[in-house]
Amino acid sequence: MQTSGARVVPRALAVARALASAASALVLLAPAAAQTQTFPNRAVRMVVPFPAGGGSDLAARRLGERLGNAWKQPVVIQNLGGGAGNVAAGVVAGSEPDGHTIFFVSLAILVVNPMLYGKLPFDADRDFAPVVLLAETPHVLLVGPGVSAQNLRDFIAHARANPGKLNFASGGQGTTLHLAGELLKSVAGLQMQHIPYKGAAPALTALIADEVQMFMDNASSAVGHIRNGRLRGLAVASASRLAILAEVPTFEEAGIANFRTGVPHGIVVRAGVPGATVQTINRAINRVIEEAEFRKQNAAVGTQLIGGTPEQLTAYLAQEKAKWRPLVQKQGIKAF
Repeated sequence: MQTSGARVVPRALAVARALASAASALVLLAPAAAQTQTFPNRAVRMVVPFPAGGGSDLAARRLGERLGNAWKQPVVIQNLGGGAGNVAAGVVAGSEPDGHTIFFVSLAILVVNPMLYGKLPFDADRDFAPVVLLAETPHVLLVGPGVSAQNLRDFIAHARANPGKLNFASGGQGTTLHLAGELLKSVAGLQMQHIPYKGAAPALTALIADEVQMFMDNASSAVGHIRNGRLRGLAVASASRLAILAEVPTFEEAGIANFRTGVPHGIVVRAGVPGATVQTINRAINRVIEEAEFRKQNAAVGTQLIGGTPEQLTAYLAQEKAKWRPLVQKQGIKAF
């Protein structure tokens, strides 16, 4: 009997310990589960890697206002410009993984910056959880008043006939504006000199003054210069024409198939945010994307809304890395 009892007691203790362990685990998980169910339970910070007042900042504020209304919690915009977006990305990477910090990110920060910079305050592959591919503002090929070409075919013919004599501007080394110009050079077989400026505004000034001959600008900026006649838009790098620039053909219509470049934006959060919270944010943003007035506001500045699942954003990021890495490596592009 003693021997039998000695066997039973350890078994009972083992069962009791297992139950206690399971109960403890449930207690530890309860706050996280409650937080996921009640998200957001306080103000949400939306980090924007650009100064206040620009087009991307305004887009973030339009989104933040609608999310705040839906969640009944304020969405506070924090502008952290500088460092090509790396400063803002580092802040988000170091935030609490609870979903109350979301990153309104220019996807070049996660796709291209790791190819350009030797050391970054974040790991683009490990530090972030994709939420949704929000939108893209396509690039428009602009030429200055000193260029006689009236369409893309004529411009390419002119550039090929004058190798090394034409310059194209960008808003800085390694920016999407720079890479778009390099991609055009590559696919069209052009020899043009890249002239980087400190931002898109001085690049546009140089184009208007005939210091350079070409600039791949984003549509929201390009439309005003095309409308006032200072510059000509020869092609837009999107799958279809833009409503605000209906007279400008796509690159495919103009003779270069599958030429897509632009300024894509997405929403990501720090890795480790509960999956249910990621889905809550995703659903809220997709609902905003479907709002007629929100779509109208974005179409008015040439921005094409996308939406979708976190998995679709993951696939898009992989696709963009595969697209740009060979070009960056071939051209030896590095950030200054």
